[in-house]
Amino acid sequence: MSNESLPLPDYDQLSTSDVQHRVRSLDLGQVQQLLEHERANAHRPHIVEILSARIAALESGATPSAGDPRNAPPVSGTAGSSAANPAQAAEGSTPLRHGVARQTPDRGKP
Repeated sequence: MSNESLPLPDYDQLSTSDVQHRVRSLDLGQVQQLLEHERANAHRPHIVEILSARIAALESGATPSAGDPRNAPPVSGTAGSSAANPAQAAEGSTPLRHGVARQTPDRGKP
């Protein structure tokens, strides 16, 4: 299923809180479509939990809230676009261990 056919634009780039808020305006079929997509792709546990809870609420009689999720503000950033640059990362180091000889100066010993 392509991202364009999903009921929420840029769904795969949405944060957990964005999904939690934007899913409120969707009907049962749309939330089920998102859940299927989530399980088949990223399978983020917290998102699966949110979508499953929303499905249960809709099946128990909850109604979608007013509003069109396509009118939501756009998602900033794109998938995989990190400002981090491996060339600028700190070099790996091994942390000091406790109890290693000569690790700390002899305190109070002659």
